[in-house]
Amino acid sequence: MRIGIDASCWLNRRGFGRYTRELVRALLEIDEKNEYVLFLDAATGRDAANLPAEHRAARVVIQTDAAAAHAAAADGRRSLRDLWRMRRAVASWGRKLDVFYFPADYTYFPVRTPARVVVTKHDMTDRRVPNLLFPTWQSRLFWEAKIRLAIHRSDLVFTVSETSRRDIVAAFRLRPEDVRVVPDAVDPSFVVVPDGPQRTAVLARYGLRPDERFLLYVGGISPHKNLDTLVVAYERLRQRHELGDSVVSLVLVGDYVADVFHSSYPSIRRIIDAAGLQSSVRFTGFVPDAELPSLYSAAETLVLPSFYEGFGLPVLEAMACGTPVIASDAGALPEVVGDAGLLFDPRSAEALTHALSRVLGDVSLRSELAARGRARAAQFTWAASARAALAAFEEVTE
Repeated sequence: MRIGIDASCWLNRRGFGRYTRELVRALLEIDEKNEYVLFLDAATGRDAANLPAEHRAARVVIQTDAAAAHAAAADGRRSLRDLWRMRRAVASWGRKLDVFYFPADYTYFPVRTPARVVVTKHDMTDRRVPNLLFPTWQSRLFWEAKIRLAIHRSDLVFTVSETSRRDIVAAFRLRPEDVRVVPDAVDPSFVVVPDGPQRTAVLARYGLRPDERFLLYVGGISPHKNLDTLVVAYERLRQRHELGDSVVSLVLVGDYVADVFHSSYPSIRRIIDAAGLQSSVRFTGFVPDAELPSLYSAAETLVLPSFYEGFGLPVLEAMACGTPVIASDAGALPEVVGDAGLLFDPRSAEALTHALSRVLGDVSLRSELAARGRARAAQFTWAASARAALAAFEEVTE
């Protein structure tokens, strides 16, 4: 088989980009039989420094005007000319491609190809909480049109969890066998980083002391991530003096300056300022993957309070680093966390306050959750995900 892949999401700093990079790398590691061709917009071809070697995956760089990872945002600003150029590049390969794969519906573009088309729709956040995801009704309309077109054009749909699979089947009235789970996974670099020079240096870059206790959030600074509730719960914990004499900070990791997704940073900042928490709550901005294990390892707990997640990769990364996890009971998070973390109702700041109090006040509970988390995370590998994808590619071309 010759498998074409839309790699335009390679530079995306969120889960779309991580999934694209890790799954493509894993496919190339396990598959010595098939050929791969990466289709790249001009910005990705120019700026991506960690693309696979060309002898493992050929590259087709299309001379587009804007970076797809930015222009394909929910407000639908990707130009028709760039879409046409991407479409024409794929069409020019004709029957030389057996499969054309979009690892993210985010950068989907209409394709004209005799190849079988496979699209990964990561989740149904766009349907579950659209008012928290799209800044305008126009942006929601454009996104809906793109996703409907992608699903209609696909011969097979991938998604990242059984929860998302059920939601997609129901929403688009698909046959269950036409939606396959190719899950997110955790890279082997996410391991416990012991207290020492490496961890201390990373903490210092973000203004944290080696002995500082802190709660950690990792992800987008978007309304559906429900960070308002996290800040309110943190404030209540402090007001009730449930931390005793200990000073515990709240560290929010995520790009709040240049992210192309709808941001809730202004509203969160207003809550922080009104509560007088400016010195206790820290926004780090974007943190490179190489530095995340040190932050996870040093944190008291990772909190993911989202109203909906199709998977929730930060909880898996945190568990791999031995960090206790507190997550909402929404979407796929219960499926991913299993019995390795505490779950709470994302609509209740009180429920989150109680969970935080339990974890922070009970050393044995933190140790138990850390051990369960490491065992749980070990079940998710990119090699296994790549094998599932490859088996589906082979099946769809039979």
